[in-house]
Amino acid sequence: MSEEQAAEQQQQKKLGVKTLGIIAALMLAEGAGVYFLVSMTSGSGQSAAAIAGEDTAEQEKTTEILLVDDRFQNVDTGTIWLWDTAIYLKVRNKNVSRVEEIMKRREAEIKQGVSQIFRRAEDRHLRHDPGLETITRQLRAYLNEVFGTDKDELPLIEDVLIPKCTGINASG
Repeated sequence: MSEEQAAEQQQQKKLGVKTLGIIAALMLAEGAGVYFLVSMTSGSGQSAAAIAGEDTAEQEKTTEILLVDDRFQNVDTGTIWLWDTAIYLKVRNKNVSRVEEIMKRREAEIKQGVSQIFRRAEDRHLRHDPGLETITRQLRAYLNEVFGTDKDELPLIEDVLIPKCTGINASG
């Protein structure tokens, strides 16, 4: 009887190993089938349109270019004030070379125009306007005339930034 029990146990072990092997083979076949199905139906990782869109997006990003870092005089109140000022232009990347070329060609004219805006400014626009909105608006209007528009009829200058505008009383 012990031989019969040993033979029976041997057969049950073989059956368990065979069943396990069949289940593993079915799972591998199913995984391979799902992989091929997904890889056949999905598109490539990046299409040419997506790459072109990235290039266009990069061209539409903006860069800050220093326009002027100088001192400008204002005598509106009868007292001489010097305004230590830095002015930056916010420009789309696709227009940077054109803006830099215009800045180089018309440097003195631009500096004179900015200087006139500061000389003509009212004291309250310089000392009591924390955001310098009036001066910024005047500079933006002047600079849009100087730089013009791009081929899409959009201004070359996105924005005018004045991070430094410190008044110095030069009268003593």
